[in-house]
Amino acid sequence: MIPQARRIAAVCALGAALTACGSAGSVRPAPAGPVSPSAARPPVLAPGPGGLTPVFEHGPRTRGKTVAFTFDADMTADQGPRAASGEHFDNPGLIAALRELKVPATVFMTGRWADQYPAEARDLGHDPRFEVANHSYSHYAFTADCYGLPTVDADGMRAEVQRAYTSLRAAGVPHAMPYFRFPGGCYDQRALRALSGLGVTAVQWDVVSGDAFATDADAVTRQVLDGVKPGSVVIMHCTRSAAPTTERVVRTVVPELRKRGYRFVKVSELIGETGGHR
Repeated sequence: MIPQARRIAAVCALGAALTACGSAGSVRPAPAGPVSPSAARPPVLAPGPGGLTPVFEHGPRTRGKTVAFTFDADMTADQGPRAASGEHFDNPGLIAALRELKVPATVFMTGRWADQYPAEARDLGHDPRFEVANHSYSHYAFTADCYGLPTVDADGMRAEVQRAYTSLRAAGVPHAMPYFRFPGGCYDQRALRALSGLGVTAVQWDVVSGDAFATDADAVTRQVLDGVKPGSVVIMHCTRSAAPTTERVVRTVVPELRKRGYRFVKVSELIGETGGHR
């Protein structure tokens, strides 16, 4: 294994021809950490007209049966007292199931979640089976009327993304990906403009699992299996309190999708297959 200091130096040298390499790093330009050692530039979509933040929903439908499982590690900025009183916003059983089943996944993590569970954030960030991406710091909505979430104004949107990356780095996530998921999946042109220039690709989905606040694992399982197509991005959640059935769903869905010929990949692979185009 390469010693930490040498590994960091090698990463910086590799990225020097592409961009500056420092404590914050850059990926067109990077919103967080040094570039990944396994891929000097994680694949991102090209910006839209006027530099508008690009949005990714699913991969190619004609490049084989691939599917990306994504998990939102949600925690709003004001939920600390609930965690302190024993509410579980993490889900170690789900992560153990993904490892046991050898399923790669992309975890969209709020900064507040990383603050609360730094050891788990660091563990995910160092496991090559997972990639960790940005889900804002506070999990406050970037639009009005988004599932009752508190809202952040346009001036605070960039700060939410940047602060989340700061929390991920502080927790020990070494290579947070240049992907961002809007809280609640709610966005508009104002939000896309506000994040322009940060170098992130906004990642949505084409399959809603319905695991949030669900109590019927069979219904969630059917919804996932009915919705998956080649190149699909499935949204699920990594919080026991808000999504108690997700581990059971994963343990049922994974073998069935494999039986149907699907291969599990991370979001980065699907984005890479698009060739940088939406």
